[in-house]
Amino acid sequence: MTNTIGKIFRITSFGSSHGKALGAIVDGCPANLELSEEDIQIELNKRRPGTSALTTARKEQDQVEILSGVFEGKTDGTPITGVVYNTNQKSKDYSSLKNTPRPGHGDYCWIERYGNYDYNGGGRGSGRITIGHVIGGAIAKKLLSAKGIKIISHVVQIGDIRAKEANIESLEENITKNNVRCGDLEVAKLMEDLILSKKEEGNSVGGVVETIALGVPAGLGEPVFGKIDGDLAKVLMNINAVKGVEIGLGFGVATKTAKEINDEFYYERDDVKTKTNNSGGILGGMTNGMPIVSRIAIKPTPSISQIQETIDLNKKENTTIEIKGRHDPCICPRVTAVAESATAIVLADHMIRSGFIHPTNLEKRV
Repeated sequence: MTNTIGKIFRITSFGSSHGKALGAIVDGCPANLELSEEDIQIELNKRRPGTSALTTARKEQDQVEILSGVFEGKTDGTPITGVVYNTNQKSKDYSSLKNTPRPGHGDYCWIERYGNYDYNGGGRGSGRITIGHVIGGAIAKKLLSAKGIKIISHVVQIGDIRAKEANIESLEENITKNNVRCGDLEVAKLMEDLILSKKEEGNSVGGVVETIALGVPAGLGEPVFGKIDGDLAKVLMNINAVKGVEIGLGFGVATKTAKEINDEFYYERDDVKTKTNNSGGILGGMTNGMPIVSRIAIKPTPSISQIQETIDLNKKENTTIEIKGRHDPCICPRVTAVAESATAIVLADHMIRSGFIHPTNLEKRV
């Protein structure tokens, strides 16, 4: 089972939904980065459950503890271990699901591949394991911020309700003003109403999350098998419930001509920029200095309280299932923190690989 991502800046995720704890080991972070538990906690709070009526009712503080890798307030170049202990598991909610795989979940696939499957809350296959993503991403974001790089994720669509194009200057502030984490405050209210209506029906709804990385220098990525858009697509697609990834204009390029979508270059003083950003900040597998823009399509939470058809693996017969427990009627708002983290992990790795960040000591010049 692969639980590690990255070449130099590497994140190894561990833990399960109803196990004792979850977390991440971050290897390859240079020494002398100022880092505290609060730096990580700020990011974890964005994906924490039980914060509004739009999320699961599971009450977890998701308080992080740093076990290693930090000395006197700074990273020391050794592996950083961050752990979050589970405190509010209700495994009895899942005992009836042991032999009846849930529609839309990976239960059946886990059973077929591994045999010994922790079905409590989805075990290692639960969205809760993204705590490891966010611990690693928080450290990556702190590393990137030292180089002037900022990453912002926001919800741009819930069901068939779409937000207007965001104003980047007010985006970061606006997403903190609503529970959907949408930059369009008027549309955010409509999105919230839709999510709550699906929750009332015992159903769920999906949507789209956009991530924007600002201040990324030109020249990250490798032009063949190390394309930065390839690495981003992989890490984003590996987030639970993601079924599609777009970079820049994405699938919109299929209906356009080159003249319509080619991003034309121009000088602004001595800086090279493009008049449009249909490529999403990436050309030829490498960054071009413009904002990196990606979008992910997120399916509705498959755990719903309506009756669904499934199979009984013991009896080898068809049956029905009604899922109990605490589940998000829409996971898009909480996925924003995971998308930011996943993007940050890839960018931090490439910044080190491309020589923009010293691999062992931030106080040394590259």
